Amino acid sequence: MSDHFKEAVGLADIKRMIPHRYPFLLVDRVERMVEGKSAVGIKNVTANEPHFEGHFPDKAVMPGVLQVEALAQTAAVMVVNSLDLIDKGMLVYFMSIDEVKFRRVVEPGDVLELHVETIRGRGKVWKFRGEAKVNGELATECVFAAMIAPGESEA
Repeated sequence: MSDHFKEAVGLADIKRMIPHRYPFLLVDRVERMVEGKSAVGIKNVTANEPHFEGHFPDKAVMPGVLQVEALAQTAAVMVVNSLDLIDKGMLVYFMSIDEVKFRRVVEPGDVLELHVETIRGRGKVWKFRGEAKVNGELATECVFAAMIAPGESEA
């Protein structure tokens, strides 16, 4: 891996890199990616997302666990891109989530910036620090780990 800087990864490429689909695909674009080191994902939070019907009917709030998932998806795109795993049948799986703190409500109309930084990226196990921000204001922060493994073969 080099310090190769990639400007942006759009939705079509994200769908080639990770298996998530609507309504669980929680990153719209990945920007300012430095292979193996860092990336910034973008999630445009919209009122028509299904979780807002029940969370909460009178005050729509994006669940914190979905913000953490969006951070993880951003990290997975960075890993798949960095290790050139596109179309190779490998997936990035959550292993652990630590030190999670929710600092600000995220609601429809917000643009969630998903900042991920690699703490350790060796072999099959990677560890990251993530921060989700709205207009530069910290909404969610966490440390998480993921493992690269083969996906299930299609029958």
